[in-house]
Amino acid sequence: MRQITFREALRDAMNEEMRRDDRVFLMGEEVAEYNGAYKVSQGMLQEFGARRVIDTPIAELGFTAIAVGAAQRGLRPVVEYMTWNFATLAIDQILNTASKMLAMSGGQISCPIVFRGPNGSAGQLGAQHSTAFESLYANIPGLKVVSVSNGYDAKGLLKQAIRYEEDPVVFMESEVMYGDKSEVPEEEYYIELGKADIKKEGKDVTIVSFNKMMKVAMGAAAELEKEGVSAEVIDLRTIRPLDWQTILESVKKTNRLVIVEEQWPFASVSSEITYQIQKEGFDYLDAPIRRITAADAPLHYAPNLVALALPDVPRTVKLVKEVMYLKK
Repeated sequence: MRQITFREALRDAMNEEMRRDDRVFLMGEEVAEYNGAYKVSQGMLQEFGARRVIDTPIAELGFTAIAVGAAQRGLRPVVEYMTWNFATLAIDQILNTASKMLAMSGGQISCPIVFRGPNGSAGQLGAQHSTAFESLYANIPGLKVVSVSNGYDAKGLLKQAIRYEEDPVVFMESEVMYGDKSEVPEEEYYIELGKADIKKEGKDVTIVSFNKMMKVAMGAAAELEKEGVSAEVIDLRTIRPLDWQTILESVKKTNRLVIVEEQWPFASVSSEITYQIQKEGFDYLDAPIRRITAADAPLHYAPNLVALALPDVPRTVKLVKEVMYLKK
């Protein structure tokens, strides 16, 4: 094992797959000469050259269309967006072409492509640069959606997406985690999409989260442990397909469920989880399923409003105590 940063784990995944398969290439704004806006692609231009690490104009719809066409012709593109907020400009290609081509061609034309980049808020970046998009893309049949919380999962899932997935994969990271370090094996490994991971075992309540909100979930679990509450923490890792069965098995043990996410509340990932668990596990629940989400409003610039809008450890702890029927 070696300790590397989140960005290094992503870079290793792309490097390994590009060395293995010359059909794989990377394209996006500033990925080549500048070594990536977040230095994820540092050194890749020098190793693979300008035909496989391609700087694009600031034209998300245009370069996404080129990549989608390349995927349909047998290549395996990785498209980096400087932020998923900018990918809204390319949603016509993602929604109307990439996700639908296999169905529209009667199974003849697949689209093996990975769309990746940072998602959600990263502090004081204003409303237009701070949206979390997991639920939006997970609502589109034909797409797979990955949202990772650490370098180990990021590398294994990204390698899986590049090498084995014939469907387009939406791969969501976080700007505030690129410098985070985690233990990553020296040997090659892959992680199957659609499998949640129990990051901490517990017996009193189940907390489910993903992406950088896992820090809130784990922080809340640590605080609850001090008060004698044993929380089981599940990292979804993949939003679509959604591994609600792992959550159900946990709820059968703990009888309580709290969901922490950065989405807006309406039609969110927590909404779908709540539906599935109450449908399949109603008899196991000793309290209503509760969730904490981002505020139902655009994220403001002011730091005090950012803090109020996003889930945090104290409010998560308070919510868990409510489902435990403990005194506040």
